[in-house]
Amino acid sequence: MEKAKKLILTVLMSTVAIVALATTSALAKDSKNTKPSHSSAKAAAEATSHVPEQSDAPKAGQQDSQPGPAWRTIGGTVKNVHGDIYTVEDYEGNQVKLRVGQGTKHIHKKKVGDTVRAEITRGGFANSIQ
Repeated sequence: MEKAKKLILTVLMSTVAIVALATTSALAKDSKNTKPSHSSAKAAAEATSHVPEQSDAPKAGQQDSQPGPAWRTIGGTVKNVHGDIYTVEDYEGNQVKLRVGQGTKHIHKKKVGDTVRAEITRGGFANSIQ
């Protein structure tokens, strides 16, 4: 009987060892193939999926005709006014043409020589001019 108990114990221990090795290697392979499921990874993926797309810059000669996302703010002196197009010389000496319209927020009409600060779109439309 002692011999049978030793034989059963040996077979049982061998079976447990084999099952443990098989399970460990299967879990290791599975963990390499899965993507991380951390909440921060999910949050980052969701955040990037809800970012609004930014439109491409207008082609040469193409100007915006209505307010849109602000691209930059310029400051300088009005050098020329031709209808709804203002030519502004910024503080570095660059001349920028900007378009004003009904959607432009401004206090009063500007004239040549006025110092202005304008928030413009990529297409040169002035969202606001002060």
